[in-house]
Amino acid sequence: MTGQRVVSDDEVTRAGCHFFLRHGTITMEDLAAAMCVSRATLYRVTHGRDRLLGDVLWRLAERMLAEAVRRRTCDGVDGALEVTQRFTGWLRADESFRRFLATEPDVAARILLTYAGGVTGRVVTAQQEIFKEVGLDNASADLAYLYVRIIESALYSELVGGHRADLGVAERAARTLLLTGC
Repeated sequence: MTGQRVVSDDEVTRAGCHFFLRHGTITMEDLAAAMCVSRATLYRVTHGRDRLLGDVLWRLAERMLAEAVRRRTCDGVDGALEVTQRFTGWLRADESFRRFLATEPDVAARILLTYAGGVTGRVVTAQQEIFKEVGLDNASADLAYLYVRIIESALYSELVGGHRADLGVAERAARTLLLTGC
């Protein structure tokens, strides 16, 4: 074992975030080299590229989402939508994220839109917490799931439908859902 560097899952995720922000993707070989570990060590810690990408994308999104929540000025439905508008605006403007969606659409769809990527469940849980914070006390996990899927349908419409959708339409549908579902 002499010469092997031990790294934690958190260290790999942090390094993965930095790598992703610079390159708009993660290549295990290049990340391993940047961290001065073997690819085998990286895979052993992360259990695969998809899981690492999911962890990285969630950590980056979680920071943006927390900042959007912190800047919220409204309560109720308007507060939930305000957080969503700010977050989706930042996400759409993020160059590394846009590059990832454009260059690896199949991987992005798998990671972002299925439970296999580990992002969807985290986003739904975070959205339910946002609902509680803005005073939508009756917001269930099912309501949060539907809300997230409405927003994702526009946010990731190029991955799913091959064209860019109007996020405003999705926000109006999400507003209607919240007004009728709470």
